[in-house]
Amino acid sequence: MIYTADVETLKQKINQLQTEHRDLDDVISRLSQSSAQDQIQLQRLKKRKLYLKDQITILERQLTPDIPA
Repeated sequence: MIYTADVETLKQKINQLQTEHRDLDDVISRLSQSSAQDQIQLQRLKKRKLYLKDQITILERQLTPDIPA
């Protein structure tokens, strides 16, 4: 059972991660369009973005109650 305070904490963390994910998306988009692309930097940013997406998914699953089959 997740308590209300825990739910709010999870929601805040999800929002924080989603904001960082969106910001990374913008940075990746800008870097991809520039003429002097740093492929290693782009790869690191994309890897970080995937990590954030995984973390968001994990936290969202914690908010969803298990439904017995």
